Amino acid sequence: MKLLIIGSGGREHAIAKKLLASTKVRAVFCAKGNVGMKKDGIQLVDISEEDHGALISFAQQNKIDWTFVGPEIPLLNGIVDDFQAAGLKIFGPNKAAACIEGSKEFAKKLMEDNDIPTADYEVFTDYQAACAYVKEKGAPIVIKADGLAAGKGVTVALTLAEALQALTEMMANHRFGKSGDKVVVEEFLSGEEFSLLAFVNREKVYPMVVAQDHKRAYDEDLGPNTGGMGAYSPVPQISTEMVESAVEKILKPAAAGMVKNQTPFTGILYAGLIATANGPKVIEFNARFGDPETQVVLPRLTSDLAQIIADLLNDQDPELIWSDQAAVGVVLAAEGYPGDYQKGLAVPKFGDQATILYAGVVDDDQGVMRSSGGRVLLAAAEAATIAEAQKQVYQALTQADTTGYFYRKDIGAKAQK
Repeated sequence: MKLLIIGSGGREHAIAKKLLASTKVRAVFCAKGNVGMKKDGIQLVDISEEDHGALISFAQQNKIDWTFVGPEIPLLNGIVDDFQAAGLKIFGPNKAAACIEGSKEFAKKLMEDNDIPTADYEVFTDYQAACAYVKEKGAPIVIKADGLAAGKGVTVALTLAEALQALTEMMANHRFGKSGDKVVVEEFLSGEEFSLLAFVNREKVYPMVVAQDHKRAYDEDLGPNTGGMGAYSPVPQISTEMVESAVEKILKPAAAGMVKNQTPFTGILYAGLIATANGPKVIEFNARFGDPETQVVLPRLTSDLAQIIADLLNDQDPELIWSDQAAVGVVLAAEGYPGDYQKGLAVPKFGDQATILYAGVVDDDQGVMRSSGGRVLLAAAEAATIAEAQKQVYQALTQADTTGYFYRKDIGAKAQK
């Protein structure tokens, strides 16, 4: 098989690498990808993920067997619809189904209609009305931009001032553009968070192993929200019963509800969940693999990922087998991220203690790899236990020259308590 991956980050690097490991795959192309991917034999295609026509032409001319979409924006821009209209196989939800991520209000309505447990909420388009509601409810409270905001459109406000500031930034200052014209205000839920992803084909749901992401920039979950500073899998403090309950009460009803809603979902469904005293509840849904969860979930998959996708595209039941190994991944970010940060930093060199999955990197005129984004790479390791995997990752990071960068020192620490 010859395959095409849409996207350029660490998530796409992990997906492409896993697909290329299949004996059934002879070439993996990534558009646009990043230069770090070339180290693993992934071929880069200089076509923007927004240029659907050029991507379709590439797939046709190169006889691509099927395409996999990594990020959410092309999904919401209808890339699946366009490929299918051209008679090409592509894995991911169409534009209508991707609204489960593209609109918080859409997702909340889906949950409400299908008795899926989630936080109580109200939706606002009027700034003053939203402020009045928040003052009435008090803190802690959660403020979410309705549309996409690169993982930064959620504020867990522990004080009233913080909640009102979030509303001001989203609705009055338009920090996230049109994504913040409508906001969802939710009750604060307390409990341990975890990510549960699944391969979905209409009503059929094939769950993956769970992971836990670390969203805050700094140790001990301090600092601003980011796109994710690291992840680990398994999550021993989340019981098997909690996960099974989430599959039965959340994932399966969501998939069935999307079919009933005439927006059937085929692709990767991501459920960001919280383990409350009353069972699992939904924080958010995404319409694709999570980043950085993908980088620690896929290494634990011992089945052939390419065969899994091929089976789903052919309406067959795939076989999913998972390793008992633990995986820990730590993001190396440019100092200042998620705010203003410097680009063009030399990318550190690493030994073989950790697997390096690249994200925001480019080559300069001399062929030296340099940073081009906030999250530059993720260092990952697998071992028999989380503690051993942690040790390997942090040894690799401390031995590298990370001047100009920062990373959290406590990824996976909750699993050790």
